[in-house]
Amino acid sequence: MKVILLQDVKPHGKKGDIVDINDGYARNFIIPKKLGVEANSANVNDLKLQKANQEKIAAKQLEDAKELAAKLEDLKVNLKIKTGEGGKTFGSITAKEIAAELKKQHNIDIDKKKIVLNDAIKSIGQFSVSVKLHTKVSANLSVNVDSE
Repeated sequence: MKVILLQDVKPHGKKGDIVDINDGYARNFIIPKKLGVEANSANVNDLKLQKANQEKIAAKQLEDAKELAAKLEDLKVNLKIKTGEGGKTFGSITAKEIAAELKKQHNIDIDKKKIVLNDAIKSIGQFSVSVKLHTKVSANLSVNVDSE
């Protein structure tokens, strides 16, 4: 019996796959537990429409991420950090602070988890910070750190 899987079923396939399963297994386990539905023409057509819609949404998200990346490349975020004698800094600049200042200065809301810092910024100067906007799109944001 051909079945469209609604969830991942370990030995048979992943969500959205059309697989051939024994009739008894399909009728007694897969279909009653809502792990899959019978692959009749209506269900196959619904699956095609869902996949087309998901591809359309993914393309839109990718396009939005590219636009935001182009915008971020031109921006500069200014931050201040406390310093002592000899230019020694107290504390550091984290991704959370960069995200907050980006929202405050340029009204762009980016999740702090998308800002990639190898180490926290602990000195004064100009830094380039990577921002991962999408699996295929990342941008470099210029961060300027001054003393308070």
